[in-house]
Amino acid sequence: MSGQTDSPAILETRSIVKQFPRVLANKDISIKLKKGEILSLLGENGAGKSTLMNILYGLYTPTSGQILLDGKEVEFNSPKDAIEHGLGMVHQHFMLVDPLTVTENIILGSEPGKYGTIDYSQARKEVVETSKKYGLKIDPDAPIETLSVGVQQRVEILKALYRRAKILILDEPTAVLTPQEVDELFVMISELRNSGVSIIIITHKLDEVKAISDRVYVLRGGELVGERKTSETSIAELANLMVGRDVVLTVERKEKEAGEKKVFEVEDLRVLNSKGYPAVDGLSLNVRPGEVVGIAGVDGNGQSELAEAIVGLLPAAGGKIIHEGDDITHMSIKERMNRSISYVPSDRQKYGLVLQMTIGENIMIGNHDRAPFSTGIKLNYKYINSYAGELVDKFDIRTPDVLNPAGKLSGGNQQKVILAREFSRDPTFILVSQPTRGLDVGAIEYIHSQILAMRERNVAILLISLELEEIFALSDRILVLYKGKIVKELEPEKTSDKEVGFYMTGGKEEQRNG
Repeated sequence: MSGQTDSPAILETRSIVKQFPRVLANKDISIKLKKGEILSLLGENGAGKSTLMNILYGLYTPTSGQILLDGKEVEFNSPKDAIEHGLGMVHQHFMLVDPLTVTENIILGSEPGKYGTIDYSQARKEVVETSKKYGLKIDPDAPIETLSVGVQQRVEILKALYRRAKILILDEPTAVLTPQEVDELFVMISELRNSGVSIIIITHKLDEVKAISDRVYVLRGGELVGERKTSETSIAELANLMVGRDVVLTVERKEKEAGEKKVFEVEDLRVLNSKGYPAVDGLSLNVRPGEVVGIAGVDGNGQSELAEAIVGLLPAAGGKIIHEGDDITHMSIKERMNRSISYVPSDRQKYGLVLQMTIGENIMIGNHDRAPFSTGIKLNYKYINSYAGELVDKFDIRTPDVLNPAGKLSGGNQQKVILAREFSRDPTFILVSQPTRGLDVGAIEYIHSQILAMRERNVAILLISLELEEIFALSDRILVLYKGKIVKELEPEKTSDKEVGFYMTGGKEEQRNG
């Protein structure tokens, strides 16, 4: 991809520092965005990239340092200031109002009209003209709640362009998109660049950096550790810069015959969401020993309700959950845990750990009422900490000692504590949900290897992930989830991410064949 990388800087930061009470989030960061360029800002969660972009967008004020636009120093005290200077930002979590139309969302806060009256027809006309100018097709009258995630993102981009943004910051823009929507987004980004918009993409996905950007800056631990022309670097080099060491980017999933018997089954399961509607709607699946079954789907299609019903956090409204031949549909969470079922939840801090408790105490959870972890009502801390110490070594948890609170660990090490606890229970079935969300490539490499090690031990594993790359890397079978139903079963070696993406968005067999 070739941009105008010899053009002058349209945006520049000089020695930006951002100090929070206990964290130095940005340390002496200087970057340049050239006119007509697609620039990637690469780094893992906690690297400081979102903090830097929030400074550029006026959400944070820098502790020290300068921001320059077209060579002139500027100060942004709010997003309004940034917008007035031609900056637009599309956040990872869209800021749209579902019941309102596309036009109403785009003009919100910048409504044309006089004397407190909105000139809606003029607004609609301007929205249509903006969409045509930048080649972004939308229905100006469609309610947001009727649109796919990819089209909602297009509305967010149009919202920025309607406010005459000449610099566009996209925060993790592909996080919730299917492969087809990612392709459409990249075409859109290229067209925006060709029409004069300069673009910064915040991401942690190495392949996307290579696919779309002209130049890349890499942040690690709040510092700038590298700048590369994208055409002159490799994914391996970028991974090394992100983590600070060589990383194995692909784990080897050995060929393995799964056992014949079904360790875990779900039959015609129905689960209601918080509003009383079916989030899981007649779903059936099974997992055999030594098999990883991956569930792929766009977020919000019943993944969380399925996981919570399996572990007993939500009741089943119909159907059966079966473990080793026994109906466990109405068993308590504790009864399920006692049946050699382990669970790695999607939100490690909310559901996986008690952050104020020590590593030893977190590893003990679930075993606290049995010997040798306790004697009667008294916890046996000598054994708890000795046992936790062994697992800290085994699972490579980076911590001064087992008395360290879990909240003081990095995201990757917090996830390793959960894996250590759940994988050491000697499970026959493990439900693993979003195991590497927000983790660096080094932690991802390790966690994938641990999941496959459990597969080698003939454990039945159900994997729920929004990362298709992860689904393909680990799964023996892929089940596509759409609107609470399994709509397709595929073999990783005989399919593609595009085919999986097709079924993830509700595509039908006859559409593919027709």
